[in-house]
Amino acid sequence: MMGDSAMKVIGIGDNVVDDYSHIRTMFPGGNALNFSVYASMLGCNSAYLGVFGSDESAKHVQRTLARIGVDTSHCRSADGPNGHAILTIEAGERVFISSNEGGISKSVPMEFIFDDLDYLQTFSIVHTSAYSYMDGYLAQLQQLNPLISYDFSDDFESEYALSLCQYIDFAFFSCAEWTEEAVTELLEKVVNKGCSVAVATRGPHEVIMFDGRSWFRQAPQVVIPADTLGAGDAFISAFLISYVGGKANTSVQPPLLIENSLEKAASFAAEICQVHGAFGHGLRY
Repeated sequence: MMGDSAMKVIGIGDNVVDDYSHIRTMFPGGNALNFSVYASMLGCNSAYLGVFGSDESAKHVQRTLARIGVDTSHCRSADGPNGHAILTIEAGERVFISSNEGGISKSVPMEFIFDDLDYLQTFSIVHTSAYSYMDGYLAQLQQLNPLISYDFSDDFESEYALSLCQYIDFAFFSCAEWTEEAVTELLEKVVNKGCSVAVATRGPHEVIMFDGRSWFRQAPQVVIPADTLGAGDAFISAFLISYVGGKANTSVQPPLLIENSLEKAASFAAEICQVHGAFGHGLRY
């Protein structure tokens, strides 16, 4: 555990079941939900806020979160299919086949997250993602206490992504296919738009991070993966919790704190690569 148990964090947005059709097993997942679960694994007081469907997939995700102890007290349920992705594993690498793009959640506006502002104000970090239907609410979220983290994943259009960076504190990008030069150029632009910290994971290559003053790099830990699903979310979660938690401890110099946080992130991501699904809890069907 690396988190301060008093640190409260929340993932807002997408939840899915990752359906491993080759072994007929459904695992809970989704960028925002994975953050909530990983934060809980890392010792935080963790919550998830999003929309569940009304099918068996939704029930499995809800039961799993209850078992883990992630707070879902402010979630909504809607009649219809839960978020659902079909994927398979090839040599330990996850391969997406298809998705229903969040299922019923894409027809439920996320405005309801502001129904209880006192609740939202209690968190240190809000993490959301490109698949969370949250872009239109970032400006409103920015007015509140929590730091905002956003995962752009690998499916982003640079100009649009940059237009959101004025509202967020931490921006994460997946740039496995990018040149190093293109990555550094992107991260500089992100920080110039007002983001405090910009991070690009690059598959098997070094992670690159820029905080407006210094450049940092972190090599991934070499493991033979059982399943790479969730590795990026694990990296994000461990980095945020270590960095934000460590900032409260003013005795640690910022560059050292960042280096330590990146190292912990790489280590936790490697650990998650040994787990089937994003964090286990598979249900056979």
